[in-house]
Amino acid sequence: MPGIVGLISKAPGDQARRLLSRMVSAMSHEAFYTSGTWTDESLGVYVGWTSRSGSPFSSMPVCSETGGVTLVFSGEDFPDPGVARRLKQTGQESSKGRPSYLVRWYEEDPSFPKGLNGRFHGLVVDSRRGRVLLFNDRYGIHRLQYHDDGDAFYFSAEAKAIVAVQPRLKRLSAKSLGEFIACGSALENRTLFEGIEVMPPASAWEFENGALVKRGRYFDPREWEEQEPLDIESYHRAFQEAFILNLPKYFSGHEQVAMSLTGGLDTRMIMACAKAAPKSLPCYTFGSSLRDIQDVVVARAVASVCGQSHQTIRVGEEFLSRAPHYAVRAVYVGEGGADVGRAPDIYLNERARAIAPVRITGNFGGEVLRGVRAFKPEERTETLFCDDLHQHIRQTEQTYAALLHGHPTSFAVFKQGPWYNYGIVALEESQLSLRSPFLDNDIVRTVFRAPASALASNEASLRLIASGNEALSQIPTDRGLGGRQGRVREFASRVRLELLFKAEYAYDMGMPHWLAALDHSLSALRIERLFLGRHKPFHFRVWYRDSLAQFVREVLLDPRSLSRPYLNKKRVEELVEGHLAGRRNYTNEIHKVLTLELMNRLFLDDPECVHSSVGA
Repeated sequence: MPGIVGLISKAPGDQARRLLSRMVSAMSHEAFYTSGTWTDESLGVYVGWTSRSGSPFSSMPVCSETGGVTLVFSGEDFPDPGVARRLKQTGQESSKGRPSYLVRWYEEDPSFPKGLNGRFHGLVVDSRRGRVLLFNDRYGIHRLQYHDDGDAFYFSAEAKAIVAVQPRLKRLSAKSLGEFIACGSALENRTLFEGIEVMPPASAWEFENGALVKRGRYFDPREWEEQEPLDIESYHRAFQEAFILNLPKYFSGHEQVAMSLTGGLDTRMIMACAKAAPKSLPCYTFGSSLRDIQDVVVARAVASVCGQSHQTIRVGEEFLSRAPHYAVRAVYVGEGGADVGRAPDIYLNERARAIAPVRITGNFGGEVLRGVRAFKPEERTETLFCDDLHQHIRQTEQTYAALLHGHPTSFAVFKQGPWYNYGIVALEESQLSLRSPFLDNDIVRTVFRAPASALASNEASLRLIASGNEALSQIPTDRGLGGRQGRVREFASRVRLELLFKAEYAYDMGMPHWLAALDHSLSALRIERLFLGRHKPFHFRVWYRDSLAQFVREVLLDPRSLSRPYLNKKRVEELVEGHLAGRRNYTNEIHKVLTLELMNRLFLDDPECVHSSVGA
């Protein structure tokens, strides 16, 4: 994922520049990325960056008019129009929207970067004061990772860049490994690498003379948590006002944007309020090769009502023919923040980039508005891993339970977002720029004032859609919610779609072993074809069994894989053979073991380093 990278150190300049070059190279893994470096040897600052070519932030650094302040920035900021206009009038903006206004903001506002709005991170070098400021967004989703060895402070959007210059960090954290297996990601600002951590949300860390002197924080969630709650009607009005006022910012800029449209409420809200001119906002939906999933059916109708074009980007034979490539890419880019089950995300976003370099999504809508928990601990790997590792897997449940204390929206945006959602975002943003209004500061701040009943209901979303575009409110969602159906028909529709949803899950990821055995005995009938592709575009249980069987067998039954000290060799062999024969369903377990094996091959020279960490 594009971002900044570098070190702050008192080391000799030539040595530090060589390290910086290697770090930037480790992050330059797409042909359409641009990169560069900037140094200030007197302050011990050596910073580089990668960026998607053509993005507003691809031309770094940005300097003040006097030359005393230098900024390197990654991500996007969506300021209030009045603030941006005032700062741009006093600064020097290029025709491509180069963000020099951010330097002016730093010079004028002592609380910088508190006023910024978006997902970002950056570095400010203030040579007048001998001060260096390293910062990230208030949610921490545009991740910065770091390692401080006393002689140098290394930071990077991708941990692999730090590992590239600190090979002793090529070892996995046992605790993080257990959390990844149980939850799909490391928790509490950890990475999978021992000794590399994640900067907490809203960090503003100061350096002087090449050393870290202050770990500041410019925003405390209690500012939002302790607001006076609103009654239900006042909340609905406040939320509508905040959403409508702030949405236009996410369609701004010189780059073409497109709408990643689903069948749910969150993208529908955007379409209802965007008021885009006909044929001005291309829309697309990710779909299955088997049939039009409900997302596609509903999204096509929504796009038609709004007068926009629509196309379906399908996951089919083209992806499957190169699935091993995308699996490796997913692990390399996600660094354990997403398993190989998310490999189609890179494929889909590659194709989406050909439509437009900026993708508008409803991501985080369910989490912010309705408190959706996207992950929880699961222990479906009994006997697969060694006892020491299983101890860490079991401990994850206690860690997770402790995280749930407090405001549900805080869990969604300050914990779930930077720890779990980050990995998926990293895969998507490796290909294009991702924008979602549901992380807008003003919108999220308003949601913190919602009464508990509002967070357990779709009413705020339904009202917003109806007020923005009555015709859109008449189209039921992919799960049968809403629309002008009448209560009886809506109930029947929701029941039917829910049964199909659960049936598809039962014939894919969630198929119990007894059903897999029965399905295997009736394999000639291909009963799964009746259910797959109704709601989900990915079908890994079947793919692993059929199209990807050779890849699974070659990787997981390779002697290198079976010799990993944290694995039960016999159990892995049974798992692979049982699934590939169709007698069992081990989709989730294959996701995890494949991901870990690819992590070893991509990042770890010596598999014994995993053993020493797990056994610690």
